[in-house]
Amino acid sequence: MKAALISLGSKSSMMAADAMKKYFDEVDMIQLRDIEVSLGKESDILYQGEPMKQYDCVFLKGSFRYAHILRSIASMLEGKVAYMPIPADAFSTVHNKLLTHLIMQQHNIPMPRTYVSSTVEAAKELLNRVSYPIVMKFPEGTQGKGVMFADSVSSAVSLLDALVALNQPVIIQEYVETGGTDIRAIVVGDKVVASYKRRSQKEDKRSNIHAGGSGEPVQLSWQAAKVAVQTAKALGVDMCGVDILESPLGPVVIEANLSPGLQGISQISTIDIPDAMARFMYDQTKKIVDKSRNVGAAAVLRDISLDQPKKKEGNGHAIISPLKLRGDRIILPEFVNKMAKFSESKEYSIKASKGSVIIEEFDM
Repeated sequence: MKAALISLGSKSSMMAADAMKKYFDEVDMIQLRDIEVSLGKESDILYQGEPMKQYDCVFLKGSFRYAHILRSIASMLEGKVAYMPIPADAFSTVHNKLLTHLIMQQHNIPMPRTYVSSTVEAAKELLNRVSYPIVMKFPEGTQGKGVMFADSVSSAVSLLDALVALNQPVIIQEYVETGGTDIRAIVVGDKVVASYKRRSQKEDKRSNIHAGGSGEPVQLSWQAAKVAVQTAKALGVDMCGVDILESPLGPVVIEANLSPGLQGISQISTIDIPDAMARFMYDQTKKIVDKSRNVGAAAVLRDISLDQPKKKEGNGHAIISPLKLRGDRIILPEFVNKMAKFSESKEYSIKASKGSVIIEEFDM
């Protein structure tokens, strides 16, 4: 099976691609910046000016700045690729914190109390009613960028006035005191494969490792693990990072990340996370590819009416099918045995020449 990893070429992406090469027959690492999507009657995905190759599995990675092109690529590939761990619409929703919180709200995922207002005046009125400290953040941004903290109405209003010029909506969220720590859980499929606690630098409440924070492995509580998996399922993705705060009332989710960094956590975790992701993608792809082949074989059997009683022995039917080789042995497709009705209790005459094998029941 063939796979492709489309990304910006980060260290994390290279780690994931190397792990995928252990399972897939062929893995291409494709630079996202070299892709263009052609829409219209002759729609296509072009890589370096040429139509992109066909793949069984495609893993798309990239920051929020590339959300639109990532969604475009995934939309074009849906129905053409057997498996993608991240569907097209997830690149729009998960890369936007507001949309992420709305989805979590719909699925009853616990999260800090969150507010969004339509105007600056409404936001200032809201700032007079909330409890401090609070978190203020842009809907888009990663690695702790665009996240600010205010410990009073005056400081919050000052921040808001400064942000008006940027012409972006601002999310206001209650601050959950955790001693400057949060937990990132890496979800793969229906389980958390690794988790680690991130601690912010002194005088900086952002705990992201990219923002200078430190990390250490941590064992998640069963509630936090359950919430992390529920979050991934609610967002419709098979793999992601889920950021959690352990509040006095239990775990709450603050955001999700479609491209969690692997380099930092790989240095502190004993779990081979890229391998777990690659193995999961391979298993899912193989399951879908095998099912598709079985459905195709069943359709062939129906077309030639194998289930109907034979009225007359003929010369058989010609069917085009790939062969599976195990060393020097040929593994025949299942439907061949159904057609030929081979039996271990009988003897057969086998004639072989280049490109041809003839097997006939030996009649004494």
